[in-house]
Amino acid sequence: MNNADPQEIKAYSKEKKSKGKLKIYIGFAPGVGKTYAMLNEANDRLNNGEDIVVGYLETHGRVETLRQVRELKVLDRRKIPHGTITLEEMDLDLICELKPETVLVDELAHTNAPGSINEKRYEDVLDILKCGINVISTMNIQHIESLNNVVREITGVKVRETVPDSILTDAELVLVDITPKQLRERLQKGLIYKEENAIRALKNFFREGNLNALREISLRQIAEEVEDDINEYKMQHGIRENWHTTDRVMVCITSNPSCEKLIRRGARISKRYKCEWIVVNAQEKGLFSKKPNSSDEKFLKNHLLLADKLGAKTISITSNKLYKSLADFAQDKNITQIIIGHNLESNGDKLFRSSNLTQFLRLTRSLEVHIIPLD
Repeated sequence: MNNADPQEIKAYSKEKKSKGKLKIYIGFAPGVGKTYAMLNEANDRLNNGEDIVVGYLETHGRVETLRQVRELKVLDRRKIPHGTITLEEMDLDLICELKPETVLVDELAHTNAPGSINEKRYEDVLDILKCGINVISTMNIQHIESLNNVVREITGVKVRETVPDSILTDAELVLVDITPKQLRERLQKGLIYKEENAIRALKNFFREGNLNALREISLRQIAEEVEDDINEYKMQHGIRENWHTTDRVMVCITSNPSCEKLIRRGARISKRYKCEWIVVNAQEKGLFSKKPNSSDEKFLKNHLLLADKLGAKTISITSNKLYKSLADFAQDKNITQIIIGHNLESNGDKLFRSSNLTQFLRLTRSLEVHIIPLD
């Protein structure tokens, strides 16, 4: 917003403040209790005097969910003629006209009936937020657009209704979590689908392996959102130090043939902690820096291929003060463990010499640094 008119900035800020807030109850599969949890919160808010209504609710015939509506006001749906039948959708105009403080909108990923104002329900929600109304909604992890292919590989099911990741960026996410075993038991008791559908579901989408994988994805997604919130808080308050809320490993390599063992050590540590790891190709820049030859390039290429094969993210950093740049990178990326080599010979890689390592350790003293002797 360079050289922007101060009035435009003021108007933008005012518009942002006047928008409603979005909260999403998210789960790894149908039946974990998202709608139930949403209704439970809504009743608490109602009892505290908040003007809160149900814009759209999908009970799927579940008695427990229906009972949880209790004293909540459920708005009439909009009737949409479609051939010989009449379809029902959330009445967007009615909600914006009534302007409650908060509205419940179940199943965020739903595709609206032909003839609706918007094609997708999440578009309805965006319109409601623009009206200054808060929205509480629900969705399953498999409906997030960026996870669509991952879910398909795990379950064999292509999810056609998706929600853009951008919708989740400014939303408050609440994970509704139960164990796969508990979910399958609920399914067997007929609490989610009717008996004939439940039997089929148990053999397909609701296989225990599928559910475990989807659950792990949902836990990681929420963990990433929480980490983003922490990073934003630290940035706003000028906090630079690493809070070590989750493990993250960084491996520093050059074209040195012995760096292969640094990469393998990083892979073992990341596997032990089940965490993200990054292999950094550290290249010195400067008038007297060593120029890579064909042999160096070959070793480096093989190192990066190995890192990729073992599941690491790879990046390159070029600097005339590598130890400083690497320390800054570790700080910015919330690295908790660093693996770096040490040359026993004085004519080895400059990065791995004792003098530079001493300075590097001084800059990373709050982190766990593994120093591995190189041949």
